[in-house]
Amino acid sequence: MRKFLIALAATALVTPAFAQQPAAQKAAPAQAAPAAAAGKTCKLQATEKKLAGAALKSFSDKCTSEAKTACEKLSADKKLAGAAKASFEKKCVSDATGA
Repeated sequence: MRKFLIALAATALVTPAFAQQPAAQKAAPAQAAPAAAAGKTCKLQATEKKLAGAALKSFSDKCTSEAKTACEKLSADKKLAGAAKASFEKKCVSDATGA
């Protein structure tokens, strides 16, 4: 009985280590939105560039458009459809733009 419990405890400690490796590898490509890939949102980039007025509007529109395109491609790659696709794209664009 003691050997069984030791084997069970060892298995419980080792299993999470193997389970976490593939999840970490899959998470990286999923964050490939243009602004998110650089680690900066559209808002942060605009602030760093000190944009204002028409320049800010133009930059924000372009950045949002690029984020939508990238997020649509990601949802297509993931083969999402319906509400799942809409929800994924909305969150993806929101994360990329910093809205």
